[in-house]
Amino acid sequence: MNWDQIEGRWKEFQGKARESWGELTNDELDQIAGKKDRMIGKLQTKYGITKEEAEKRANDWAAKL
Repeated sequence: MNWDQIEGRWKEFQGKARESWGELTNDELDQIAGKKDRMIGKLQTKYGITKEEAEKRANDWAAKL
């Protein structure tokens, strides 16, 4: 699934994001709002990973949807 579709259906996918990244709070998920760049930034901050690793994880997650 592409990020435009995810952004449009974000409320639907927040639960799946929470399952994948349990450290993200509800407020952070609301802030992400389905935007890929915001997701990458939050993953970097919360999990202490590089931008490249965060982008890979976000893309892998999106591909599974």
